[in-house]
Amino acid sequence: MKSAHTGNSHLRDFTTDPRVLLIAAIAVVVATAGLFAGIALLKLIRLATNIAYFGQFTLAELRLEGTPLGLAAVIVPVLGALIIGLMARFGSEKIRGHGIPEAIEAILLGRSRLDAKVAVLKPLSSAISIGSGGPFGAEGPIIMTGGAIGSLIAQMLPVSDNERKTLLVAGAAAGMTTVFGTPIAAIMLSVELLLFEWTPRSFIPVTVAAIVAEVERTLLHLPGPIFPFSGSMEASVAGLGGWVLVGIAAGLLSGLLTQLVYACEDAFQKLPIHWMWWPMIGGLVVGFGGLVEPQALGVGYDNIADMLDGRMLAAAALMLLVVKAIIWSVALGSGTSGGVLAPLLIMGGAMGAVLAGILPEATPGFWPLLAMAATMGGTMRAPLTATFFAVELTGNTHMLVPLIAACATAHAVTVLLMKRSILTEKVARRGHHLVREYRVDPFALTRVREVMTTKVESVPAAMTLHGAAAFLTAPDTRHPSFPVVDGQGHVLGLIDPPAILRWRRAGKHRKTTLGELLTGSKVTLAYPDEYLEGLSDKLLLANVSHLPVVSREDARLVGYIGWKDLMRVRSKKQAEERDRSALLSFGTKSRAQQSIGDSV
Repeated sequence: MKSAHTGNSHLRDFTTDPRVLLIAAIAVVVATAGLFAGIALLKLIRLATNIAYFGQFTLAELRLEGTPLGLAAVIVPVLGALIIGLMARFGSEKIRGHGIPEAIEAILLGRSRLDAKVAVLKPLSSAISIGSGGPFGAEGPIIMTGGAIGSLIAQMLPVSDNERKTLLVAGAAAGMTTVFGTPIAAIMLSVELLLFEWTPRSFIPVTVAAIVAEVERTLLHLPGPIFPFSGSMEASVAGLGGWVLVGIAAGLLSGLLTQLVYACEDAFQKLPIHWMWWPMIGGLVVGFGGLVEPQALGVGYDNIADMLDGRMLAAAALMLLVVKAIIWSVALGSGTSGGVLAPLLIMGGAMGAVLAGILPEATPGFWPLLAMAATMGGTMRAPLTATFFAVELTGNTHMLVPLIAACATAHAVTVLLMKRSILTEKVARRGHHLVREYRVDPFALTRVREVMTTKVESVPAAMTLHGAAAFLTAPDTRHPSFPVVDGQGHVLGLIDPPAILRWRRAGKHRKTTLGELLTGSKVTLAYPDEYLEGLSDKLLLANVSHLPVVSREDARLVGYIGWKDLMRVRSKKQAEERDRSALLSFGTKSRAQQSIGDSV
């Protein structure tokens, strides 16, 4: 007799094989390419800014409020938007938007394939957009560019779709790490938003890419952390109340910003002009917004530094929040090119600076930092990414508990108030539904013996073809197919009406036995200890709706299983989510025994 675990000897916690090491090695190349592409984009943004606002072909860091253009600066974002519209129409329409929805769509629907045009035009269009005053961040375009590089490298190699996806996301993680020096947050963003799975085969290469990018940017003397912050707050009941309050406010702000962006997009959709011209209208709004509040233009990293240092007053923060929200929403809704992450940080931080006066006393910059992370986490629905992002940006691990409290609260608010996030709404508007909840497949937890029919109706091998035809067409026949067994209970095959018809058309005699007809035929079998995950593949490959279940010890028929049994497993899983009941009544038959849903 075989040991009890013989049928499970091939089962492991993970399905990853040594090929993951090869993909990780390729990820090193992807990370390096993504790093240099990210650095090039950052320099290109600075060059475009200096040319547009100062007329200087230089990489020096010049502040926009010092531009000599005066009122003429209004026209700069318009001209930049015109160039982007032309690039999108005659180059690639995929350069429009902030990049991450396009990456998600490529991963889920496009076999993780991105065009070479995107790898070139996306960073170029983003540099022009941000350099001409667009209120965006560089991280979205860099993530898209890094992803395009990873996809292009993967397309030149013999890899699977899943491996191509992994390399695309590895490039995206390297790009995010390049901009902010946040490898842990880049890995978390990959897990929470881009991979749509949580497996070693993807996690390991993405981690390799993020770490390699961080090491290389350190060797190139890029700053890190880029916004040092040493403040903190003692844990207390009042402090916890403040953290939660900031999270609620950030969640509401996240919902408002998301609705504002797509309201603007809907308004542009109604215009009787080609979408190529929409960015110019958005650019005009950006230009006038820059006259009101110059700090709202461009990437605005200096605003983040001012907030964390406590140098931004509440009135100035409120003005920045309002102007930035308006010009960012209109510009993004117009279909121009730019990222969302840095603007979310700035608008969230500005809200934190405004609320700081009514919140418990804390180190200057504490509340803006908390609001930054919570707004990012709520809007992107990636609370862990936002938490680690804020910690890595500032180098302050003492902020972990307040940050996760605020980010989780903001996440709860947006999940309950909105069906989709700012990142997935665009994909949904193109007719595709996304589910961002990761769960263990019930098929991977359920064995055949738990759901199979044990009282099996079978037919003997001695039954004739005529007898089988009469049996299958009898009024009391309850199944579409039946296993054929010999005298020892071994399965010879299956019979169903189509099989009988095929044999009759082939000229088989009506008195031929089923055993003779099935001699030499191949039958697909199931086993009691195998999992439904593998069984579903067997049903598909065999192109049948039912399979006989046989014992591994003596190959005798012990059960029968079909697609309806598999569907019942799904229904049971849904019932576990839906049905509510109290299991403990403490010895009395009270309302505790009733369904919670009914009592409500």
